[in-house]
Amino acid sequence: MMSAAASASSTAAPPSDGEVSLLRLHVLRATYLLLIVGLGAMIVPILLNHELIARGVIPSLLCGVWLLAFIGLKYPLKMLPLLLFEFAWKTIWSVSFGLPQWMSGQQPPTFAEDFQAIVAGVILMPIVIPWGYVWRHYVTSPADRWR
Repeated sequence: MMSAAASASSTAAPPSDGEVSLLRLHVLRATYLLLIVGLGAMIVPILLNHELIARGVIPSLLCGVWLLAFIGLKYPLKMLPLLLFEFAWKTIWSVSFGLPQWMSGQQPPTFAEDFQAIVAGVILMPIVIPWGYVWRHYVTSPADRWR
């Protein structure tokens, strides 16, 4: 009976317990909260008030990120792929669109606002993401089984 209770308590602790400091978890939660506030201010008005024939692909994708960020408040490590996605797409945009437009001097009217918001993510995400955890859990750990 005692060993069953000890076994249950040891399995109840998450495997990542102690791997990432509490401070880092709070920083991650603050990052998810920043996504919630920033995207919410931008996306929710578009979702509630748009033309009937609007394409809506980008607002829908960003709303998906926004909704998943709420889960990140509770499970900051489990939702790291969301922050990795944010870092990836913002880096791709910066290299493929932002920098070439900036260097050529040919920018769309929304460039300044887009550039500021996107490049801030490119700078912020590498600082807040626990790269050691990412390396251990997404790069060097054994893959899930295929069959």
